[in-house]
Amino acid sequence: MSVDAVMARIQEIQTQIQSLQGGLSSSSASSTAASSAFADALATADTTGTGSGTATGTAAGGTGTSSTATTTSVDAAKGSVATGSGKTGDDVVADAKKYLGVPYVFGGTTRSGMDCSGLVQTVFKDLGVSMPRVVPDQAKMGVAVPSLADAQPGDLIIPKGEGHVVIYVGNGKVLHAPHPGKDVRIVDNWYKDSDLATIRRIVPSGADAARSAASAASAAASAATAARASTASSLSDLSGLSGMSGLSSLSGVSSLSGLSSLSGLSGLSGLSGLSGLSSLSGATGSTTNLQSAALQALMNGGSLT
Repeated sequence: MSVDAVMARIQEIQTQIQSLQGGLSSSSASSTAASSAFADALATADTTGTGSGTATGTAAGGTGTSSTATTTSVDAAKGSVATGSGKTGDDVVADAKKYLGVPYVFGGTTRSGMDCSGLVQTVFKDLGVSMPRVVPDQAKMGVAVPSLADAQPGDLIIPKGEGHVVIYVGNGKVLHAPHPGKDVRIVDNWYKDSDLATIRRIVPSGADAARSAASAASAAASAATAARASTASSLSDLSGLSGMSGLSSLSGVSSLSGLSSLSGLSGLSGLSGLSGLSSLSGATGSTTNLQSAALQALMNGGSLT
């Protein structure tokens, strides 16, 4: 093999190394994409319910298995859970408790006084979620929850006739603005499923949000593992590479044939384990002959001095 062929083969090695470096950059991009997918999953993942509460007001577990439609809107929507605010049913309960003790005033929506639907509208407004003002319209928002056994904190419970609305707070209790002469309070739930027009979930429950976050984290971890495996596969044939300056200490590259026993060259020290280069031949001209002789001497363990 001529000197020109040797140099051409070295160029091929450099090209393959650059290709591997490009693979590493692609793996990094894959990890970034996985992080973006994680954030999107938090906002759009389907929700499923695991509830507590019974018709008698005592705590009991229930499981809902149906998928729930979601929307990224911050406004309450008909037929879907609004995720745009980033709030959950737990936030609804926490905010509603700020109004405990406020007197009932028909048509009221302030701390000076509020009625049942005014309380609901005000709580969701505090959380950045737009809700209608009156109970019949509020009863159309969000998604229906099958039964009291599936209710989660933050769900709205609306009896037949749609003349009242209460907020489920968990453990068989509800928070509401009762009627004139009373104030906002938490009491045992007195409704039975047969009493109800509907139960509505306006924003994701705390349990739903936790499951969505866990699912998104698992997906991100799987994507990261796949990216690492891809990188490892790209580098599986490359061993003994210490930096890339002068291609020093490159050994064991089985996929690059035709460069066996090439060692001792300035700038290419330690390049060994390559197959196919047994001699240098075919060079013409005095300069080429001198180069061939010098390389042959180096390969045989000699020196140029």
